[in-house]
Amino acid sequence: MTARKVTLRSPAAPALALLVVSFAALAVLFAVERVQMPDAVVYQAEGAAVVHGRDLYGFTVTQGRLPATYPPFAALLFVPVVWLPAAALKAAFFAGNALLLAWLVHLSARLAGHRAGLPLLCAATALAVWLEPVFQTFVYGQINLAIVCLVLWDLTRPPGARGKGVLIGVATGIKLTPGLFIVYLLLRGRRREAAAAVAGFAGTVAVGALVLPAAGVDYWTRRLFETHRVGKPWIIANQSLQGLVARLLGEPSPGLAWLLPAVAVAAAGLWLAGRMRQERWGVLLTGLTALLVSPISWSHHWVWCVPLIAVLLAEGRRAWAAATAVLFTARTLWMVPNKGQELHLSWWQQPPASPYPLLGLTVLAAVALRQWSGRTRAGQASSASSSSASMIR
Repeated sequence: MTARKVTLRSPAAPALALLVVSFAALAVLFAVERVQMPDAVVYQAEGAAVVHGRDLYGFTVTQGRLPATYPPFAALLFVPVVWLPAAALKAAFFAGNALLLAWLVHLSARLAGHRAGLPLLCAATALAVWLEPVFQTFVYGQINLAIVCLVLWDLTRPPGARGKGVLIGVATGIKLTPGLFIVYLLLRGRRREAAAAVAGFAGTVAVGALVLPAAGVDYWTRRLFETHRVGKPWIIANQSLQGLVARLLGEPSPGLAWLLPAVAVAAAGLWLAGRMRQERWGVLLTGLTALLVSPISWSHHWVWCVPLIAVLLAEGRRAWAAATAVLFTARTLWMVPNKGQELHLSWWQQPPASPYPLLGLTVLAAVALRQWSGRTRAGQASSASSSSASMIR
């Protein structure tokens, strides 16, 4: 089988040119703005703590004094970048996220039931990088794209594939929030996959405890519950339900005013996900629910917007897809007063300050309404059929 060459007359040539121009523009922008990729620096420091035997949760780096917040297993994965100079570290995360974004586009198309050919793959990747969550992932040198790709690759594998579910567990062992997909698998009756996911997660905990026993005890008994280490829940970058409620009430610690709605949203979101006939919507609803109910969901965590747009396009819902793309590109959250002023926003500033959780809630409500109306129509049709049968008798 010979590989197809991309020539100037090839259908893929314009899309490939768009891809090159898009990432070249991004690279130039990063160079001009001297983007520091602070999270990548934290990851490197975590790897260094492992190599040099230092306290994994006792340091802070960068001007923002950022600490390590992931389980010990994640720190082991960052060891290979310890010896990279600053410029090489940034280049590695830039290139790695570019490849992961292309993979995410491919997996999103697969989730939607389509195959992304080279022209579509190049064009979609070129455009997706400017979605705010994806762009911010590049800016911070984050690993969000890797986490979503692990989950989507696992879920879109054929039923009965060997080890299906394990990578969801591995993703959970790196960044905890994918653990909601284990509940999703149980609700779908896929106990074997759920068990594989639990085993994968347990494996990451065991490896972390074996290599870093002190850090393991510290994290699972103490650091896990120190949510303030992650960041202040009320700041504009937090696009979770807690962030929305905190800004709406002007309360830095909303407590039950957030917790009770979060429990209700978690129950409703998972219930809907478990009852969806189409796997793609079950996956999307679980991902959106996780983002909503997590205490902290930074704007760059919302890279689930890529598969959401792909599914909407695949179903012919172009207006919804366009509106979603515009919302995730508009960056309205950065246009309202922030940097300490988030608790004093006017009523009309609240929607642009929390666009992502409002979209997530809207999607859950729209799906719930569609499910309810579908059941109502089915019930009416069944009643009509029964009445007709009675008349015939």
